[in-house]
Amino acid sequence: MADPAHDLAPDPAHDPAHDLAYYASLPRTRGAAAALLLDDLGRMLLVKPTYRPHWQLPGGVIEAGESPLAACVRECGEELGLRPRLSGLLCVDFGPPRGGIDAVNVFVFGGALDAAEHAAIVLPPEELSDHALVAPHKAAAFLPPHIARRTGPCLAALAAGRPVYLEDGRPAPFAA
Repeated sequence: MADPAHDLAPDPAHDPAHDLAYYASLPRTRGAAAALLLDDLGRMLLVKPTYRPHWQLPGGVIEAGESPLAACVRECGEELGLRPRLSGLLCVDFGPPRGGIDAVNVFVFGGALDAAEHAAIVLPPEELSDHALVAPHKAAAFLPPHIARRTGPCLAALAAGRPVYLEDGRPAPFAA
């Protein structure tokens, strides 16, 4: 009979440089983090970038070595001038390559925004031109389709108290 402790012993021939070379050879994916912030009336906060024709949730790119949660908090600080009161992860959404842009994994965190916080929002004028509180059923008129598809499952995840996994804003088809 094999000794389980022996099976778990470190391999004396293990070369950490081999691990580094292996990981360096793997493909990389982009990551983004966003906040779905709701006010007391259930309206979601949307922001209008100066560099895109559509609105979006506050958030942005995850920087090298940064966690999705840290990126969400940092981006909200940069974009809104406040640290959001986040309640947890709502979804991970795999965004497939589109229009010459690589695939991206988007992490959406849920949170609350009270009237005082809303009144204190300060937008960076070089990045955002406006913000609005929008009823969820009207959000699709502001958002591009791939972001609009994500909001319904995120709101359902918030109500259910558990995150969902999406692919291009749609629930993933899991095998039975």
